Amino acid sequence: MNFLDLLGTEFMKVKRSKIIPLIFVAPMLVVSSGVAALSRYFTPEYTNAWPAMFIQSALVYAYYLLPFSMIVVCVMIAGRETQNNGILKILALPVSRKALSLAKFSVLVFYLLMEMVVFLAVFVVAGMIATSTMGVTETLPILYLLKWCIGLFLTMLPCLAAMWAITVLFEKPLLSVGFNLLLVIPGILVANTPLWIAYPYCYSGYLVSCSLHDFTAEASDAAFSPIPFLPCAIAAFVVLLALSVTQFGKKEIR
Repeated sequence: MNFLDLLGTEFMKVKRSKIIPLIFVAPMLVVSSGVAALSRYFTPEYTNAWPAMFIQSALVYAYYLLPFSMIVVCVMIAGRETQNNGILKILALPVSRKALSLAKFSVLVFYLLMEMVVFLAVFVVAGMIATSTMGVTETLPILYLLKWCIGLFLTMLPCLAAMWAITVLFEKPLLSVGFNLLLVIPGILVANTPLWIAYPYCYSGYLVSCSLHDFTAEASDAAFSPIPFLPCAIAAFVVLLALSVTQFGKKEIR
């Protein structure tokens, strides 16, 4: 069975799961509350309404709600195999454990992408309602929104690799959920220290914090610098993904 066959099988497994309704919850919750809270201050002469609404919504979303939802998706994907010892039956087949782990991680990345699309769509709809209600005529900055949503997606990948590695390493779902939550919670604190560069759980939140700095600062210099972030993020992603790939299924066959 090649990788594409494995990928198709993994999508079939989660087809009837509750993952899709789940990925709507966090975007709708944070966007509706964030836009509603900020729209009260709009006037017809207000400028930069869209960036202000985006930052208001994305700060909590990037630091907490997006990671929380991805933790649940990780457990739900892994849980499809633990029911009725399904993982043991799969490992007994002539299927590569590494390819199977990569296929599951690819499904996880797909759902992350879907959630970002949902976040963008919900934000645009809520923002259009808010601006039209308050009489703001500012043009929808679609390129600005796309840029930051793509940035959220990319900076979330190392965190996703860490979450999947922890899910693979821990036998009990409750332990993996608890440990991942324990790492997500201090993200906003670590993002304000020099250690943020080595802490994937705060990457997305740090990116939004930088967008807040760029929005409020009078100087033209950007707060977010690709160097040394990119080398560290790529290294963390590769190491964590390699850990999950090499360790997948080992605890079940002991």
